[in-house]
Amino acid sequence: MTDLLNLLKQNARLSNEQLADMLGMTTEAVSAEIADLEKKGIICGYTTIINEELIEDTGEVEALIELRVTPKHDTGFDDVAKTIMLYDEVESVSLMSGKYDLALTVKGKSLKEVAMFVSQRLSAMDGVLATATSFVLKRYKDKNILIEGEEKDERSMVW
Repeated sequence: MTDLLNLLKQNARLSNEQLADMLGMTTEAVSAEIADLEKKGIICGYTTIINEELIEDTGEVEALIELRVTPKHDTGFDDVAKTIMLYDEVESVSLMSGKYDLALTVKGKSLKEVAMFVSQRLSAMDGVLATATSFVLKRYKDKNILIEGEEKDERSMVW
């Protein structure tokens, strides 16, 4: 199972035939194992990593938002996280250790749109004590994939 998952993490487009050859299994066994992993919720989905900088005029911005929240008596941080997950702008929600409790990845059409989302929706939520927002300026690596097509930096080094 671990070898299969590692191969799928590297390239989810590998066919079951290719995976079977690489793992020394039959195609049917690979298909059955993938179906079982999906049924158990271990494989939650498949995605494509896109170099957004190469797409003309997307105008989208991405922000990493940290929240400090008051956990609820019976459910801890789960209720707040589940409420936040429902917003279309929110791409990911994670419970964190450290100064902040939740970390979010949010996308919007502009800096102002994301800022308004934070100030009007997140900050106004019951139990949210503080937020910290950082905007992604450039992505170098995503899900262990190097983002290609970066422009060469022609600036000289200053010592």
